Amino acid sequence: MATSPKFPELPARRLTDGPKPKHAQLREILEEICTTKLEPGDMLPGERVLEETFGVSRITVRRAIGDLVASGRLKRARGKGTFVAPAPLISRLHLASFSSEMSSQGLQATSEVLLSEVTTAPEEVEAFFRNGGRQHVHLRRLRLGDGRPYAIDDSWYNRVHAPDLLSKDVRTSIYGILDRDYRLPVTEAEQIATAVNADETTAGILDVEPGTALLKIVRLSLSGEHPVEWCSSLYRTDRYTLKTHVERATDPTSD
Repeated sequence: MATSPKFPELPARRLTDGPKPKHAQLREILEEICTTKLEPGDMLPGERVLEETFGVSRITVRRAIGDLVASGRLKRARGKGTFVAPAPLISRLHLASFSSEMSSQGLQATSEVLLSEVTTAPEEVEAFFRNGGRQHVHLRRLRLGDGRPYAIDDSWYNRVHAPDLLSKDVRTSIYGILDRDYRLPVTEAEQIATAVNADETTAGILDVEPGTALLKIVRLSLSGEHPVEWCSSLYRTDRYTLKTHVERATDPTSD
């Protein structure tokens, strides 16, 4: 027999009309509960419980929750409920592997191999590797942080420089393998970021609804002058954030 989830004790109080709308008052209360009484992945009490506890309408509850979902503090799972969202992984657009980014923010990185093969690469990959007609390593992995799906990496590795890559443990950091086993540390890369929507297959793997907005990053990596990796990654936007620092151009007259 399944047991009901245990919810935190809620601060029973009636919200009142005032300069701050009720949905904004409730949003602040729920955000405090998420911070002080719940952990990422914990379920929020149901809408009816919130209505009765705070003496507000269903519309007010849904608006407060909707605001927190939009801000990334909560996430909805159809047919399951509303849950506290994990803190997003923040990438500062420096050259680092997924594993090292996760580690720097206190998360354990793991991978599930979805596909591994040696086959003919697409034209855009061959053009980057500069050795058309050869077969290369194709590796698709689900990247997880503390066991939760963050991204899907669809990667190609230059078999000229890493001929037996698939004999290694590719569930670990490929950058680490390239550096340690092939003396090919990734030294620079070009990244292109765009937005896409999840198709049904991708949505199922990342545990999101079909049509959910995803961040797509295509990365072309070099080790010195050697092209070693072409990778297209799809990230959950509620779990991955890009952060960059910009400065004004040196010409004070430029806009």
